[in-house]
Amino acid sequence: MSIEAEVLLQEAKESIEAAQNYRSELQQRLHGLSQARKQVRGSSSQAREALKRHFSELQMAAARLLAERLASLLAEVDAIEHDSVQPLDDCQKLIEQGVGAADELLREGEVAIRCGLAEKEDKLGSFTKKALQIQLDSLPEVPALVDVPCVSAQLDDSLLYAVRERVAKHGSVSSHPPVQIEELQERPGSVLVRWCKVDDDFAAQDYRLQYRLSASGQYKDAYIGRDCEFLVLHLDTHTEHLFRVSARGEGRTEWSPWSVPQAGYTTMAPHDWCPGSEGYILSSRRNIAMRSDSSSSRTPVLYSNAPTYFCGQTLTFKISAVGLVDKQDSIGVCVDCESGAESLQRNQAVCISTNGTVFVNGKEMTNQLPDITLGSAVTFEMEVVNLLPVSNNNLSDGGNFKLRVTIGTGNREVVFDWLLDQGVDCLFFGCSFTHTGWKVLVF
Repeated sequence: MSIEAEVLLQEAKESIEAAQNYRSELQQRLHGLSQARKQVRGSSSQAREALKRHFSELQMAAARLLAERLASLLAEVDAIEHDSVQPLDDCQKLIEQGVGAADELLREGEVAIRCGLAEKEDKLGSFTKKALQIQLDSLPEVPALVDVPCVSAQLDDSLLYAVRERVAKHGSVSSHPPVQIEELQERPGSVLVRWCKVDDDFAAQDYRLQYRLSASGQYKDAYIGRDCEFLVLHLDTHTEHLFRVSARGEGRTEWSPWSVPQAGYTTMAPHDWCPGSEGYILSSRRNIAMRSDSSSSRTPVLYSNAPTYFCGQTLTFKISAVGLVDKQDSIGVCVDCESGAESLQRNQAVCISTNGTVFVNGKEMTNQLPDITLGSAVTFEMEVVNLLPVSNNNLSDGGNFKLRVTIGTGNREVVFDWLLDQGVDCLFFGCSFTHTGWKVLVF
């Protein structure tokens, strides 16, 4: 084959590869468009159902409230009518009795007048006596119309106007939520969720983070507060979860629409303490350790179950209970889990004591951090800095080697270089407390 043919063949192969890549990119974009269309249609359908359900519930509730109010007002009318008519009925009965007595007296008078002379005197005497008994000059009092109730209903249109005004402003439809998830970072047994406000006109007072399994399940609250990031703990590895966030405006009670759910998971095993260690009680997940036994002899350091801390990560210790302070107390990381050591204030380890003193390879630094107290969070961050090249880029091959360490607590931090005899790619963590009562969570 000639050189020109080979060049043409190579160009053809490159064109075919470029066409394949182009087609793959277009197919990915088609998939993205399909997902976008699915989101628009799906969210629109959910919004319609939510609006219909909400306003149907409002209609039912309003109808129920109006019916209850109508029944209450009708009951008031019935009560007024009953209480007002009762004395009128009693007065009517008294008057009707008087009319009957007067009719009977009239009949007797007519009979007395028409009777013969022999009976006239007796009849007229009896009639006169009966007339005196009836007291023809005594009449019952009948109330004037102004003195009896004239029931009426006072109704105005202000309620209708108020309802119309409130209904006109009730509810809203938005095409984009005011806050979106910005980043998901996997951490040991957890996922760090960061979010940001995307609507500059929305003044957020609080944020609300929820999560659930991607496969099924109901969303549950993970965090409510003013921060824009939160570490969701106790997640199983290689198990995908969905995360979403909402915001509440200043002075408002209702939450904004949810952000677009983002899927995330962690492949990193959670940090845990070594079980069976003397003087410590561990939680069921082994991520919380409590100093429980204060014996006369010092208790060895409680180490992690494995060297699970890798450079580039953030290791956090959260103090949830405290005891008496001792100068040998320590929280930190180390190259190995030295058996029998009573503190991390030793070689091949960096740590902070409960009084805020930082130790590097057993030597006290001049920089001082705040005391560790109830609620304190101590963070360790490290990055590799090679002094001399390491053969084959393999950390375990040895060589002069250092890690740049950042320890932070109480809004303060110290940064220093930790020189090691050999390269490491993972570290143990540990703690030591002389007195009981200390409880520390690691994540």
